[in-house]
Amino acid sequence: MADLSVNIGKLEMSNPVMTASGTFGYGLEFQDFVDLEKIGGIIVKGTTLHHREGNPYPRMAETPMGMLNAVGLQNKGVHYFVDHIYPQIKDIRTNMIVNVSGSQVEDYAETASIINELDNIPAIELNISCPNVKQGGMAFGVTAHGAAEVVSAVRKVYHKTLIVKLSPNVTDITEIARAAEGAGADSVSLINTLLGMAIDAEKRKPILSTVTGGMSGAAVKPIALRMVWQVAKAVKTPVVGLGGIMNWKDAVEFLLAGATAIQIGTANFIDPAITVKVVDGINDYLERHGYSSVREIIGALEV
Repeated sequence: MADLSVNIGKLEMSNPVMTASGTFGYGLEFQDFVDLEKIGGIIVKGTTLHHREGNPYPRMAETPMGMLNAVGLQNKGVHYFVDHIYPQIKDIRTNMIVNVSGSQVEDYAETASIINELDNIPAIELNISCPNVKQGGMAFGVTAHGAAEVVSAVRKVYHKTLIVKLSPNVTDITEIARAAEGAGADSVSLINTLLGMAIDAEKRKPILSTVTGGMSGAAVKPIALRMVWQVAKAVKTPVVGLGGIMNWKDAVEFLLAGATAIQIGTANFIDPAITVKVVDGINDYLERHGYSSVREIIGALEV
């Protein structure tokens, strides 16, 4: 078997396959379908400082080759996570990573500070696609200043591996990536969902209660792949690629484009064991092409 190990900052991973936040629960929901310890990293659902009910239903809609979601970061808050979820996941022998979300800089920093004290959580992923309530609802991640502000605040209180998840709903994603890196990010992950909508023509109404939502699935892959390739050339920190990865071949393409690791999201809803199948598929690809390590193909795209 080839060496599949990779590093994201100080984070050591047995293989480059991770789960995308919001698509794998806390991992526990999938343990009857897959050996969680064979996955390089599990990013649990978005966690905020306080309890959030999420958006009203309906908040999911199927699209051609994908889906829209407007769940709205439903969760019971970081203190509930510490008291009730962490004890159940802390002994799973893989990297359990918490996705941190917020509506103002102080929320992010306080949530990250609390998670920093959890010994068996080696990293967090910052979701900077959230609306900044103090700035009229514009997402932190759509400007370099906004991205740097929240990353810098979290970096001051969080001392483990810090991954920053980038929004694709911008004009130049490399500018945002460099801002996050400059503010202290150990890695950037991309892409988060694209903004989309769905309409019920018979009712002449939007399908989602929020009208618009985040689009994911196979349809977004070409955009995600392009952005990962651009960002990997623009920053020195490791890039985690995601967006429309449905099988091992998709994963290999992201690695060739410059991603050090990848995340699988929507595909988990179709096949709950897809993560370990992708791990095996990457290994088979490496063996067929004579590579001894996955690191040999990271950024190996010939342009």
